[in-house]
Amino acid sequence: MGYRVAVVGATGNVGREMLAILAEREFPMDEVAAVASSRSTGMEIEVGDSGRMVKCKNIEHFDFAGWDIALFAAGSGPTKEYAPKAAAAGCVVIDNSSLYRMDPDVPLIVPEVNPEAIDGYTKKNIIANPNCSTAQLVVALKPLHDAAVIKRVVVSTYQSVSGAGKAGMDELFEQSRAIFVGDKPEPETFTKQIAFNVIPHIDVFMDDGSTKEEWKMVVETKKILDPKIKLHATCVRVPVFVGHSEAVNIEFENELSAEQAMEILREAPGIMLVDKREDGGYVTPIEAAGDGATYISRVRDDPTVDYGISLWCVSDNLRKGAALNAVQIAELLGRRHLQKG
Repeated sequence: MGYRVAVVGATGNVGREMLAILAEREFPMDEVAAVASSRSTGMEIEVGDSGRMVKCKNIEHFDFAGWDIALFAAGSGPTKEYAPKAAAAGCVVIDNSSLYRMDPDVPLIVPEVNPEAIDGYTKKNIIANPNCSTAQLVVALKPLHDAAVIKRVVVSTYQSVSGAGKAGMDELFEQSRAIFVGDKPEPETFTKQIAFNVIPHIDVFMDDGSTKEEWKMVVETKKILDPKIKLHATCVRVPVFVGHSEAVNIEFENELSAEQAMEILREAPGIMLVDKREDGGYVTPIEAAGDGATYISRVRDDPTVDYGISLWCVSDNLRKGAALNAVQIAELLGRRHLQKG
């Protein structure tokens, strides 16, 4: 017997990717439902490349009773209204929005990092998926923290426009086209021109001058990995369609050389180490797009501290940063608790 899985927000970038990954990883499903807003009702969506088509159901009338798992990719608004209803109906919610991430009664899970934390899902029948920039970061940090205990992390992100959804991708495309034909690019989704530019601003500003995206990276890393880790982030939007990159500086309590770190990372789950120290011997977002791995390159010692290294971290934000991690959580939930399929 397999699972009955509902994908909520199925017509968006992440929702479509969730359907694709469910098919790609052959998640044991007896039935899958594509659920979205009323304007998408009846729209047909393919489940990955399987040739299997499903019609979108209206979330306003969808009954979650009898469904095992609901993957939510609908944003905080619809999630706030419908996730508690799904959970109350006995359907375990795996939510991709920021709504429940810092709720102490909701586990925030990256399966390679803190799988045991999923056992707390029964308090609300809800599991949270971390922010895309946090997910790839903690995958990289976890094995190093186990080896030498991380004291402090300074990270600068280079985040693709797909993190802002389809509207962000459309804006980069339209602005690039406008520039090539001599028209003036008009910002709508972003605060400034994104084509051929970078914007040091993601999400709203907070009182201390940081942005909410930067705050998310700090508090989520502490919740997932270790509350004692000090982290400082600068989050930047760049004109890349898919794939987030991060320049990460790590200071340890104990000695760990770059060479030792590379040996650890080479064997760590979810990580692909590509560090040839030659022209092109590193990974960029284009190579990472469409893949589920967190790629690590440019690992080197930091001589300005006693025990420190720097590294370059790249991942597909629609996959490991969102849809893939959600499906991996569903797989983990199945193995540890639901045990179907």
